This record gives sequence, C-alpha cells and structure tokens, in this order.
Amino acid sequence: MLEIQGVTVNYGAIQALSGVSLTVPSGTKTAILGANGAGKSSLLRAISGLTGGYGGKIRFDGQDLGPMSATERARLGIAHAMEGRRLFKQLTVQENLELAWSFGRRGTPLKSALDEVYGRFPILGERSRIACGLLSGGQQQMLILSCTTVRSPRLLLLDEPSLGLAPIIVTQIYEFIDEFARSSGVTVVLTEQMAMLALKASHHAVVLRRGTVALEGASAGFLERGASSELSAAYL
Repeated sequence: MLEIQGVTVNYGAIQALSGVSLTVPSGTKTAILGANGAGKSSLLRAISGLTGGYGGKIRFDGQDLGPMSATERARLGIAHAMEGRRLFKQLTVQENLELAWSFGRRGTPLKSALDEVYGRFPILGERSRIACGLLSGGQQQMLILSCTTVRSPRLLLLDEPSLGLAPIIVTQIYEFIDEFARSSGVTVVLTEQMAMLALKASHHAVVLRRGTVALEGASAGFLERGASSELSAAYL
C-alpha cells in the first residue's frame, strides 16, 4: 500500500503541491488527473525520490520513504517512467534495458526479463542492437515502459504514458499496462491529461488542481455519472 500524507513540494518560491494526501491500495491502479501545472509530475517525483525533498510523509508498505534516495527506492521496487521518454538515446535498446534492470530489484534473471520484454514488444527485439534515439516515438514509449517493468517493480509510476502518441499506439500502450498489472499484481499510479482514457484504465482517480486535491473517487463512479463537466470544472 502507498500512503501519502500532507505532501508539499516547493521549487524555490513556487509551490507545486500543498498538503496532498491519498492512499493507493496494493494491486490497484490510480489515475492522477489535472491540467498542466496541477502538480501531477511533482507528485510522482516525490514518490520516486527525484524532487530533492518534500514535506509530509510518503510510506510504501508501511516503510517511510523519506530517508531513502531515489536509488534506494528503486531497489525497494519503485519504478518511474518519467514524462518525455527519458532514455539514453545513444545506447542501444538492449543496453537501456540492461541498465534499467541493474537498478531494480532483479526479481527475474536478466535473460528471462529481456525475453519477456521482447515477447511483449517484438519490434524491440528486432531493433535491440539499434540506438534507441533512432526509434519512433511509439517504439521509444514501449522501451521506456519496458525499462520500468524489466525491474520486477512492486510500484509502477507512469507519467503521461499517452503523450504525443498516435491513437493506435495509445491503445497498445494501455493494453500493455492493463495486462502487466493483472499478471504481476503491481500497484500502478499514472498521470494523464486525457481524463476519460485514464478513468477507463484505473480503479481510483484523483484530480489535482493547483497542487491540491480537488476531487477523488472510484473511476467507475466518474464514468457512470458522465463526469465531463465535473472534471472540467476541477481543471479550471
């Protein structure tokens, strides 16, 4: 279980998050929604240890993450796919995967982990010796997701996984996320601007507005209410 209590994040004089609290039960998928600048990425960065400090408490399976570095959190089983497809573009597909595996829990032997990735995304296997900077945007997104899942994560943080992708690729990416979550039992927290897409892919949803929680509830409840106007108001 992921527990976030009163988390505040500041970048100098700018307050990105103010007193954010939420609970993510183990094995579930939670969508963090909101407009640009709402604090979605800052929340994920606080969880994975990339903010350089935050106020409040973040616990994972009862363990306080506060004293832990980002590397220690990765070895605990927290994997973070940041927005913008942060890859080592000069390295090959396989070198990126091997490097990602080395920072994780190593719950699966490297060869088995690579075979699993290439089984899910055959195009990555075909291009495993190619510098990943030469891949298409969709293939790079497949790779960055694979760099997180190859670590055998217990908590998977996905920042805007649909950003800049063609609709057919978005469908493939979300099908992969759903299948991986079901088969592994991993806990997933994902951010999205495309609210309806994220609601269909999650159990619970939280809407951030200017760094605070504006709405939260069961994703199915938002969908049943046809909550477009409700969400639109929270985004403003």
